Amino acid sequence: MKRLLLFSLLTFFISQIYAQKPRARDLGIPFTGIPGTYNAITDVAGIEVGHSTIISGSGKNIIGEGPIRTGVTAIFPRGKKFSPVYANWYSLNGNGEMTGTTWVTESGFLETPIMITNTNSVGVVRDAVLKWFVDTNWYNNETWWYTYPLVAETYDGFLNDIYGFHVKEKHVLEAINNTSSGSVDEGNVGGGTGMMCLGFKGGIGTSSRVVTINDSTYTVGVLVQSNFGAKKNLTIAGVPVGMELMHIKSSEYKGPPQSNRQEGDGSIIVIVATDAPLLPHQLKRIAQRVPLGIGNVGGRGSNGSGDIFLAFSTANENAFSREENSSIISLSNDLITPLFEATVQSVEEAIINAMVAANTMEGINGNKSYALPHEATVAALKKFNRLQQKVSLDDSLIEQYVGKYELAPDFFITILKKGPKIFARGTGQREFEIIPVNKNTFNAYNIGGLIRFNLDEHQKATSLTIIQNGERTANKVD
Repeated sequence: MKRLLLFSLLTFFISQIYAQKPRARDLGIPFTGIPGTYNAITDVAGIEVGHSTIISGSGKNIIGEGPIRTGVTAIFPRGKKFSPVYANWYSLNGNGEMTGTTWVTESGFLETPIMITNTNSVGVVRDAVLKWFVDTNWYNNETWWYTYPLVAETYDGFLNDIYGFHVKEKHVLEAINNTSSGSVDEGNVGGGTGMMCLGFKGGIGTSSRVVTINDSTYTVGVLVQSNFGAKKNLTIAGVPVGMELMHIKSSEYKGPPQSNRQEGDGSIIVIVATDAPLLPHQLKRIAQRVPLGIGNVGGRGSNGSGDIFLAFSTANENAFSREENSSIISLSNDLITPLFEATVQSVEEAIINAMVAANTMEGINGNKSYALPHEATVAALKKFNRLQQKVSLDDSLIEQYVGKYELAPDFFITILKKGPKIFARGTGQREFEIIPVNKNTFNAYNIGGLIRFNLDEHQKATSLTIIQNGERTANKVD
């Protein structure tokens, strides 16, 4: 009984440590935009993510035996039910695979879950998904159905016995059964288990942004399987971190994987989700913005890299019908730019989240990929004055800021407090969150500027200044 209790306690503490794995923002890395609750793709309501992680063996690579460092990741756009979503895709460099995209392009719909694995396991994952469809009656008693599961891949042969074909049907089912909403495990998990990124250990990463367009709030969420890029190009928050860390070992090559891998080769799969009502041609435009986020961190679309992206929208839930016309809502193209920006921001942060979460891993033949060193990364950001110190504000100080400020006749900025967060709202406009930079200055991402509260000698807020293409001051009137 004591042994059982001890084992249970150890399991609990280990799971807590794992759950508290740091993310990029925890290191003080600054990012633009406002994330959702989980800062994950699952901030888009209805999305579920699950992993199956396969780690076994060490030492010399014996094909068919190991060592094994691979897995499967599953994404369900609207949970485990047949509910097609509008979708489209884009390839920056096509040295990779994402099955099912021909029909996505032709029909405008994604009808299946999204599966991500290693290069040599695409077929078995696809077949297992088809069998799962049969076993679970995915098509709701239709007797004559066809489908093309969407399965994407990146190459993990530096660490994994990729020619041993270790992903089996049971691992696909495990990933599917593990899917859930809420926080998403990152780093050495699922399809990202054996992946490397920008010289260091990579894997699964995720991020999200919340944007306001007119009177509506939308979420953009991203998940990446990150396995691309050269160390010399690694850029974080505009800082050439890769060059700053050239003196730090990032990998060890002790035995040849059966490939001609060159620095910069690899791949990245990016899945972009949104609840904004976008049509397939608009989702193509979203997917085409993904490379901007990859470029921000140092991706160059190398010849040996498969950089393939899918975007889908969970809006218009009743759009798919085999027999009837559908009425849908579509966002105007003239209003779509904030979603482009959110996509770029989320992709950039998701990649860095994958690297921050990943642990050093030794694989076949003793080949080793080292984790991004947190302390050295922070030091590099400090050197370039790009470290964002976490700001905690007392409730009493926030209460000083709450109130109404007159910016112009009949136009007021209202400051509100909701729990630990603070929001701003202009007359006739929707409120948006503002993020503290220091005790009296806040990032107002929605207006592309800053809000600074001005205090008197008694530390009372008397006015605020909007810093955006100059400065404008609004006096506190209530």
